[in-house]
Amino acid sequence: MDIGEIFQKLWESTGFVSFHWSAPILLVIACILVYLAIVKKYEPLLLLPIAFGMFIINIPGAHDVLYLEPAENQIGGLFYYLYKGIEWVLFPPIIFLGIGAMTDFGPLIANPKSLILGAAAQLGIFITLIAGLSFGFHQELAASVAIIGVCFFKTVKRYGIGRRNG
Repeated sequence: MDIGEIFQKLWESTGFVSFHWSAPILLVIACILVYLAIVKKYEPLLLLPIAFGMFIINIPGAHDVLYLEPAENQIGGLFYYLYKGIEWVLFPPIIFLGIGAMTDFGPLIANPKSLILGAAAQLGIFITLIAGLSFGFHQELAASVAIIGVCFFKTVKRYGIGRRNG
């Protein structure tokens, strides 16, 4: 094996073989999002995971490693196990548990009447869901109408959409 073949095999074993021109642009955007999340404190709970995902997936050659399925006596890639967490419905409860742990109950304790308002919103969702099901909608459609209807009502109430002028 001559030196040229050695360097050829070395080059083919790196991720730069599949390098695309968009990868460095997306890596820069990911770094900007990290900067905005950490330094400027612009929605860090939203921007950091997005930036991390952008950064990880745009590293040259990372796609092959991250999506690797486990072979005999080997471990799989990171996204293989992340997908298993989604497939086995492990992540939504963990995410909502974390969000619930970060909830500030100070305003609720200061004004307990706001609990009634929150309960009324949940009751509105369930009443709309039951009404949609009784009208013969499929379960998915009735649930979508219930959630979107409550959100749209809040928008109408806040911005006065649909009100007549005068």
